[in-house]
Formats: sequence, C-alpha cells, structure tokens
Amino acid sequence: MAKPLVIVESPAKAKTIEGFLGRDRVTVKASYGHVRDLPRSAKEVPKTVTNPVVRRLGIDIDDHFTPIYVVPDSSKEHVRQLRAALKDASEVYLATDEDREGEAISWHVLEILKPKVPVKRMVFHEITREAIEEAIDNSRTLDMKLVEAQEGRRILDRLFGYEMSLVMRRRAGGATSAGRVQSVAARLVVDRERARMAFRSAGYWDLAGRFAAAATADDAAEFPGTLNMVGAQRVASGRDFDPDTGRLLKPGEVVHLDEGAATTLATDLADVPFTVQSVESRDTKERPKAPFITSTLQQEAGRKLGFSSARAMAVAQRLYENGFITYMRTDSTNLSSEAVSAARSEIRERFGAQFLPDAPRSYRGKVKNAQEAHEAIRPAGSQFKYPDAIAAQLSVDELKLYRLIWERTIASQMEDARIRRVTVRYTATSSAGTEVTFQSTGQTIEFAGHRRAYVEGSDDTEAALEDQNVLLPPLAEGDVLACRALDAVSHTTSPPARYTEASLVKELEERGIGRPSTYASVIETLLRREYVWKKGSALVPSWTAFAKIQLLEGHFPHLIDYDFTATMEEALDTVARGEGEAEKWLHSFYFGNGTAGLRELVDEDHLATIDPAVVNAVKIGADAQGREIVVRVWSNGATVERGVEKGPVPADLAPDELTIERAEELIAQGAAGPRVLGDDPETGLTVLALTGRYGPFVQLGELEPGTKGEKPKRASLFADMTPESVTLEEAVALLALPRVVGEAEGVEITAQNGRYGPYLKKGTDTRSLESERQIFDVTLDQAEAIFAQPKRRGRGAPKPPLADLGTHPDSGAPVRVLEGRWGPYVTDGSTNASLPRGVAPEELDIERAVELLREREARGPSKRPTKKAATKRSPAKKAPARKSAAKKAGAKKAAAKQAVTETNAARNAALAQQATQAPTSGDVPPAGDGPG
Repeated sequence: MAKPLVIVESPAKAKTIEGFLGRDRVTVKASYGHVRDLPRSAKEVPKTVTNPVVRRLGIDIDDHFTPIYVVPDSSKEHVRQLRAALKDASEVYLATDEDREGEAISWHVLEILKPKVPVKRMVFHEITREAIEEAIDNSRTLDMKLVEAQEGRRILDRLFGYEMSLVMRRRAGGATSAGRVQSVAARLVVDRERARMAFRSAGYWDLAGRFAAAATADDAAEFPGTLNMVGAQRVASGRDFDPDTGRLLKPGEVVHLDEGAATTLATDLADVPFTVQSVESRDTKERPKAPFITSTLQQEAGRKLGFSSARAMAVAQRLYENGFITYMRTDSTNLSSEAVSAARSEIRERFGAQFLPDAPRSYRGKVKNAQEAHEAIRPAGSQFKYPDAIAAQLSVDELKLYRLIWERTIASQMEDARIRRVTVRYTATSSAGTEVTFQSTGQTIEFAGHRRAYVEGSDDTEAALEDQNVLLPPLAEGDVLACRALDAVSHTTSPPARYTEASLVKELEERGIGRPSTYASVIETLLRREYVWKKGSALVPSWTAFAKIQLLEGHFPHLIDYDFTATMEEALDTVARGEGEAEKWLHSFYFGNGTAGLRELVDEDHLATIDPAVVNAVKIGADAQGREIVVRVWSNGATVERGVEKGPVPADLAPDELTIERAEELIAQGAAGPRVLGDDPETGLTVLALTGRYGPFVQLGELEPGTKGEKPKRASLFADMTPESVTLEEAVALLALPRVVGEAEGVEITAQNGRYGPYLKKGTDTRSLESERQIFDVTLDQAEAIFAQPKRRGRGAPKPPLADLGTHPDSGAPVRVLEGRWGPYVTDGSTNASLPRGVAPEELDIERAVELLREREARGPSKRPTKKAATKRSPAKKAPARKSAAKKAGAKKAAAKQAVTETNAARNAALAQQATQAPTSGDVPPAGDGPG
C-alpha cells in the first residue's frame, strides 16, 4: 500500500523519526543535506550555458541574477533513492529544519522530484514523538519568502566569494579566498594583532598585605588588602596607562609608584597601626542568564568544555537528531510553556521550592537581526531527561554538552542569587608622615539561587579569580587593624588579549555580522586557509591575512566595513520577513546604486590601480637610524626587509613578536647571505649553507634570479648541525642522500632521512635508525643485522614518543606525542591529531592535546570513498546475453577510470598536506624559499 514519504536532511534524523512513526506507517528518507546547489566549477555547468561569465559564476547576472542549479555527483544517488521512494508515496512531507536553509532544501527537493501527490511542509524544533505527531497534524505550505531570502544570501555569497577571491589570488600574497563574513572575521583578528603590535607596556608598583583585627591572633581571621590611595591621590593601575605609548594618561591625577618608592613606603609602614575609615555594605541580586542560543552555546562550550565552535555544533547536531535537545540553530531565548513547566518541575524536585520563583521567567533576545523565532536550545520533551539518567546513551562529548544545556535551562528559571558585597577602607600614617589608604573587598553569597545549578564561564581568567568569594571579618568604623605582612608588588600592563573562538563568536554576534549558525564554518575556513593559526586557544593572524586585509581596506573598504556587513544582514532579513525583494538588493550591490558596485570594483581598470608591492608590504616600524622595516608577504611565506637587506620570517613567529630588535636579527642573518662551504667535488658547483623560514639547509649551486628552470638541490641539516658549523664534507654527504650502504641478496640497501626520521630501505622493506648520524656511518653488516630483526609493525619498530603527556580524562588511555610521516602528532591510541603550525611538541600539555584529539574526532572520518565503495553498483535487471560483454567492458572501464581518479585525488591530497607542513630535519624546504 502507498504510504506517506517523509524527507529529512540526515540519516540520523531519519532513523529517529522512523522510530517514532513506524516503518509500517511511513517511509522516511534523507536528502543528505542540499541535493542541489550552484556549480562548484565550470565543468558542472550544463553545456547549454555558453556565456563564460555565467559558467564561471554559476549565476546569470544579466537575467535577474538567475542561479544555475546542478545536482552534484555526491547527491545523484540520494536523488535516485528519493525518486524511487516517491513512486510508492501517497503524499510527501518535507521535514527539513525550520530555518531559511531548511526551507531552501525542501524547495530544491520539491523542484527536483516534482511529485504529483500532495506535498506538505512539516516543521518542528525538537525530535520527540509528540512534536513529530503535532507537526504532521499542523503542516503548512512552503514559505517562499524564506526560500527567496536564503537564495539571495547564497547568490550574494557566491558573487562576493568568487569575484573577490579572484582579486585575492591576483594581488595578495598567498591569499586564495575572500568570503563575505570570513573577511570581516579575519579583519577583527588582524586588528587585534595590530593593537598588540602597537602596544607599549608600562610598569607600576603597589602594596599588597595581610591584615587582621589588632585584638585577634587567629590566622584564619586574616584578609587581604591593597594600597588604594597615597594622600589624596589614587594609586595608578593598568587602566591609567596609554596602551600605544606606555605613558600615564593623566599624570597629575594619580600616583605612579616605582620599585624604590613602593619598597620605601612598605618599610615606613612596618608596625604602624591601621584604622578602619569606612565599611560599606550593599545587597545585590544576580539574575540568571538566558537559555542558550547558538552563539552563547558555542561560547560556553569553548570556555567550560574546551570545545571548538565546530566541535560544539557537531555534538549539538547529534544531540538534536537523536531527540535529546531542541534545534541548535536559533537566535531566540524564548522557552515554550511546556519547557517552562518541565524546568519548574525539575527545580522543585531537585533543588527545593525555595529555588523556584513565584512566576516563570521570560527573556528578550539581544541578538542583532535575530531570525526565525525558534525556541532557545533546551532539553527536548515535556519532561527533561536528567543527564545522569541518560549517560549510557551518550558519548562523553554528548553528555558534557547535554549537561551544560540542561543546567543552563534549569538555571534560567530559578530564583535570583542574593549577594552581599562589602568594601572596607582603612588608613595609616607611615613613619615618614605619609598618609595611605588601603582597601579590601569581599562578597558573601547569602542565597545561591540559580548558582546552585549553573555559573557562567569567563574569557578573562583574572576577572574570574577576582570574582571568587573573599570573606571579611565583622569590622566597624574606628576598629584598629594590624598589618601581618606587607609587600611591594610589581605589575606590567598587558596588551589586548587575542581572540579565542569563543570571544570571536561573541564579537561577531554583538556586531550583527553573519549568522550565529555559520560562525563555526567561518572559523574553520580561517584556520583551513591559514589566515589564522592557533597558539594555545588564541587565534593568531598570518602575514597572508595582513596582506589580504590591507588589500580590502585600501581598495574595497566598504566590503570589509563592520557596519556595512551588518547592514547586509539586515537587508537579507527584510526579505525573509517579506518586506523586501532579493533581486533589487542584489542589483544594487552588484551594479551599484549611486556608488560603484562590485562588478565595477573588480574590473581590470580598478585592478590596475592596485600595486601588489604596496598591498603585500606590512610596516613594522623604523630602526634607530629611521630606516623603515617592513614584512614582505609572498605566496610561500614572508621576509622582513630594510631597503635591500632582508631575511626570512620564521613560520611560527607571531606578528606581535616581530619587534624591531627581532627584525634586525633576522635581517642580519639574511644580510650575511649564504655561507659558502666550498665546491662540490663531483659537479664543481658551489655548496651553500642557508636559513629559510622552515629552518637551516644546504644547497648545491645558486638560484639564478628570474630563472624558471630546475631548482637547486637542497637538504635540511640534521638536528645537531647549524649553518655556522656544518662542514663541506657533511653538506656534500647530506646532498648525496640517500646513501647506498651496499647490496644484500641482490637488493640494494640505502640509508636516508624522512619525515618520520632516519631509516634503512631494502626494496620495499624499511627499518628505523636510532639517530640521524647513523645515515652516514652505518655499515652493510650493521644494516643486515638490523634487517634480520623482526619488524614489529607497519614501517618498523616505532620511535620512542616525543612526549608522554598523561592519560585522557575520558578514556584513561595514555596520550603521547609521536613523530609521524607528516610531522609530530598527538594520539591516544584511537585518534590521531596533527600538531598545529607553531606548536612544538615540548610546549604541548595534556589539556591542549585532549582538545586537539576531540576536534579531530568531531570532524569524523575522511570522506574520501574507498575503491570498493566507489565501484559499488546498485542491483539492476538482467541484461540480454548479447549485451553482457559490452556492459561488462563498460563497467570495467568505469571502474578503472574511478580508480585512476581516486589515485590522483589521494596523491593530490597528500601533496597538499605535505605543502602545508613545516619539514622536519632531513626534508628539503619548499623551492623558492623567499621572494624568488
């Protein structure tokens, strides 16, 4: 019998819904995301489209911005399955997510299938039996305004991305892409690094002591206090200094203590009584935070759990699809009456009636351009599942995130916390006659309220520490205090903190830039394109990002303007509300409306005004003689330059660490030029020792400027060699590698170096060597003895770990850093994660290692199909015998073609990965290491 066909995005969602409704009642199929999209290359564009601009963009800009939609190869099998299921369908329910993108996916499915049976749109914000049944009973038609808004956004991003990425590749060194939100996010990170580079630190001192009532001898009654005033003037603190100069902003209004003055003052206050001048006490109430929305979930998962944005969203997706939480892409802080009732019931049962307010709480969203009015992210259902009760059903990450969501939701409906804050000021006169005022601040939580369930995290660890309870003893005006200890304390002002993923998400949200649901992919793109890299959890911009932003700021300023980008979001949201038309806005953006549009800005006349030499020169400052120092950005790295003098910039050097002094050191190294070791006895070519951005190496012959021929042969130095100490004999030996050790059983044995260390090779068999120096002196007898030993696994006996970090907090497995083929990586035995650029194995701690492993696990396995999967064929009707030979030949030819494609793809992927890894000892640096 025919039965309804329900179409969702993912197999996990399909499985959950099918479990609620039953296979005998409905057929549930997954579209696997978008079944149709703009072409990714001109090859996917139908041959009937001949206009080269349309083929490049996938959009006919002259025909009302008509998009050219294609079904990608990866979706063709899914479409075939949907069509097959449609044949036996009595009606179709489009059950994709309740947002613009979900609406667009449903529309694309509808356009492809063109069903002749009734079509209904069912929407729900949680995957529970009740929600699904209600969605079926209250289905609606497609909302074409949401579809139009999503299509307008997709076209805008394609135009911006394709046109501006082409400009980047032609003008900015190393830049390959320029997305609408991605570029603005990169600017935020670059602007923060610029502030750090311009920052000038300042030093100041104050006094910190331990005090107690003079009459008590109880050490437990001691409390801390700090110097607040000297005479009638406040003591200078960090906020009183100009971050650009390091000088006091208002020198006449504060007292700036140096070490000598602070030490003398501390001595003069020894054994001097202090008198309480004032005691101020005030009671405050602290309201709970609103339930999670997409951006706040990402922020708190980063602060409290150490999750990246991508990892948090991947885990939330699984929780949603399996029916544990409501939809995780939302800007709304609203809770349904059903959710409020469930939360209040949990509060009464688990915390007590005193924690339950008389009336439910409601929250007003603060997100700029908030879109569709979903609920906040909360536990699913009319009764919330307690985290411990479902622990066996969830992975470690899922349980952590679910617990976070449960706690935040419950806390949002609890009573206010009541806190008493006390400030005590007490004075003394030093033996030198100087009057001083000290201050102590404490707080007491009178009633925990919502804090019993949840306390929000913080990006500022110092502020978090200062916010901890400090209990002060009962004190009254006139009480005499004794100083038990008093020390002069040094402080140095700190530059603005770099963005973390959590703080960048917060900044983007507050500025109204992009949509919170896309922030994870935006940050992922910045990392993948190497516009930023991680130093710990901080996001550090690359020099390529500097060049990219300089290009945009100088020649496309409005496209990277924070307010303009937020205005674009507002314009697209008006379309979703039915208050505007996407085509009119796209026309204004692309063709201009009183000002130059995107098409005019990317034409050849405008590009001719862009000087790459200016775009790719990042000013650092000037030396003592006033000579300007710049960083020149190239497609394969960066050099620091002063006139004609230059030197390579190490790949792992953060921009704010490139001080004038460090720049002069690099220039001095580069200005010294390559060290000539002598002539190669075999070729007569000069042998040179140099230092590049990936480390020291030797080179056979000189690189002729402007030549495009074969690059000179190069070899990295061993770990115990330096350009100053390496000899001609060692260099010749390095350049001659691999070294032929001899022949055994008719097979040549060679000694060579690789990414995973020194090793011996005999045919296809390999054995590791213990040190790099063995490559030069291992004998044939020694090599045969090594090969005579059994090979334990893989490429041979594993090298000892570079570091043992401890045990994984989830599995208890040992976490180690090993040397791999593509460089060092961290592993717990089941998951391997490469170390980010700039992170040395010895700098890694267990917390960062676990974070890397979790991020790698969240990305899931490689999507590259195996040969078996790629050549798998669907069952087909038996062909006539006379056609079988041709059919077999065709299938064989297709399988061979697929195998070649897979081999090429694997090789290209390996080469791409190799190109992005800094070589270890024994590896040749990339050709053209520098401007050449």
